Amino acid sequence: MRPEIAVLDIQGQYRVYTEFYRADAAEKTIILVNGSMATTASFAQTVKSLHPQFNVVLYDQPYAGRSKAHNRHEKMLTKEVEGQLLLELIDHFAAEHVLSFSWGGAATLVALSHHPRRVEKAVISSFSPVINAPMRDYLERGIDYLGNLERHRVGHLVNSTLGKHLPSLFKRFNYRHVSNLAEHEYGQMHFHISHVLDSDRLCYLNAAKQIDIPVLFLNGEWDEYTSAQDAKLFGQLIAKSSFGTIQATGHFLDMEHKEACRDSRKALMSFLKPEQQPHRLRYQPAGICHMSHSSV
Repeated sequence: MRPEIAVLDIQGQYRVYTEFYRADAAEKTIILVNGSMATTASFAQTVKSLHPQFNVVLYDQPYAGRSKAHNRHEKMLTKEVEGQLLLELIDHFAAEHVLSFSWGGAATLVALSHHPRRVEKAVISSFSPVINAPMRDYLERGIDYLGNLERHRVGHLVNSTLGKHLPSLFKRFNYRHVSNLAEHEYGQMHFHISHVLDSDRLCYLNAAKQIDIPVLFLNGEWDEYTSAQDAKLFGQLIAKSSFGTIQATGHFLDMEHKEACRDSRKALMSFLKPEQQPHRLRYQPAGICHMSHSSV
């Protein structure tokens, strides 16, 4: 399963590395949005779950992965800019679906608020509209370590918090990746976390109110940082919200164990292709929430 690889020029400002997994029999295309400090490699398991039922698009942000060699990194990217980049990629690949992981959910909500013409459904995984106590502790320690370029402490922080339920092999890969990022990548994450702690989340909460397509919020039962209970507050913002919880799983969902991978795939397929919904699910769908658009 080899992707078609391209580095796309986005409005003459950014160059973005992309991977397109084409499936001849697929009727729809889905684009996947990375979380913080992540690259296309983090979606290896998810691609296997979605392909060949869908054409699958992966990409690296301009400051990360295989995109960073093609960009100058002269200024930090806001979530609004990342949302605009996503909109350009949705148009380029004619994508009908979007799936985001973790902090990629912020840019995704911003993009969806612009009502991209072709997009029919979206999945926001491991994301919530609140900064609870565990997440605030993680972010405050993270911004300190990032600001001081304490690479090893950043790596250990991620594995001892968000990644606490990952298998040991994945933790080693995760640590090696996170502790060896370029200085501008740490700067980008420091910039992003600073804005989140300063209530920048209002930008994507306000964006959420504009979204009128079905959105599935998918969270791990054991994820205390972006909890399934907190995610349900999005029901007050997005009329066509639905919610699912992957049992016995933390923040990284399908990367954590085989059962989580299987259950994540079932959750995705039952939402994106309901005609193929399996009879037995270990994840807990919470149904569709139709509520007024009050603020959180």
